[in-house]
Amino acid sequence: MSLVVLSFYHFVNLPDCEQVRTSLLELGRSLELKGMILLAEEGVNATIAGPREQIDSFHDWFRADPRFEGMQVKESQCPTMPFKRFTVKIKKEIVRSRMDIAGRCYLEGSHVNPEQWDELVADPETVVLDIRNDFEVRLGAFKGAVNPGIEKFSDLAEWTQENLDPKKNRRVAMYCTGGIRCEKTAVWFKQQGFEEVNQLEGGILNYLKQSGDASGNWEGDCFVFDHRIAVDANLQATYSPLCCYCQNVLPELTDDCPHCGRDLSQHNQNYQDFRPEE
Repeated sequence: MSLVVLSFYHFVNLPDCEQVRTSLLELGRSLELKGMILLAEEGVNATIAGPREQIDSFHDWFRADPRFEGMQVKESQCPTMPFKRFTVKIKKEIVRSRMDIAGRCYLEGSHVNPEQWDELVADPETVVLDIRNDFEVRLGAFKGAVNPGIEKFSDLAEWTQENLDPKKNRRVAMYCTGGIRCEKTAVWFKQQGFEEVNQLEGGILNYLKQSGDASGNWEGDCFVFDHRIAVDANLQATYSPLCCYCQNVLPELTDDCPHCGRDLSQHNQNYQDFRPEE
C-alpha cells in the first residue's frame, strides 16, 4: 500500500506553541503517523507520512483552525515509511535564517506559478538564485541558476551581502524545495533594497507536480529531508545512497564515502531498512 507524504508550512502568529504541540503529538500518535513538525511563534513547518485516511484526518485539524486558513500543502507518494518516528518540536524559527525580518514572512505579489516561472527565468535580465544547500543543488537544479555554495541556509544572508548588489541585480527569482526558505528570503531581499523579488510558488516540489521536466528547465532530482533521500521529476522516491556525515548523495552503496572518507558500514543497514524490496 502506497503511503502519502504531506509537506506544509504556514507563517502565522502562534503564541500557544506548547498547547499546539500537545494537541498535535496526541493526534499524530493516535493516527500512527510518522514525521517531523516544527513549531515556533512564527508558524509551523512539517512533513508527515501515513495512509491516506489518517493523513486526511490529521489535515482536518489544521482546516478547523482559522489561523491556518490558506495553508498550502504538497503531497507525494512513497512505497515505504520514510520516517522512523513522529516528533513535534518547538524552535525559535521554523527555518533558521539569521535574517532580521520585521513582521510576517510574506511578500505580496512575489509568488509566481510554474508557467510564469519558465517565462521569468528565460529573461537574461533575471538573476535566478538557488537558495538551497550546496549538497542539494548538486543533485538537481534549474538550468542557469546561481548556486551560492552555502553549507546551510543561515549562510545565505552573508553570501548575498557579499555577492549581490540591489542596484545592479534589480530582478531576482529564487527557489527552494517547498517554498519556506523563499518566503523568508523574499521579504529580507525586499528590505535590502532589491527592486523586483520573485519566488517559485510551492518550490521545486510544486513545479515538478505541475510540469515535471517537460519544460527542459529542470535537471536531475530534488533532495528531500527524509529517508526517500530524493524524488525524481515524477515525484517518485529515488532512495539514493547518502553519506550521513557530509550529506553527499553517493553513486552507489559503499562502505567508505568518496567525498569525506568516513566509514559508512555501520549506517548502511539503516539505508537498507528504508529502501523497498526490488
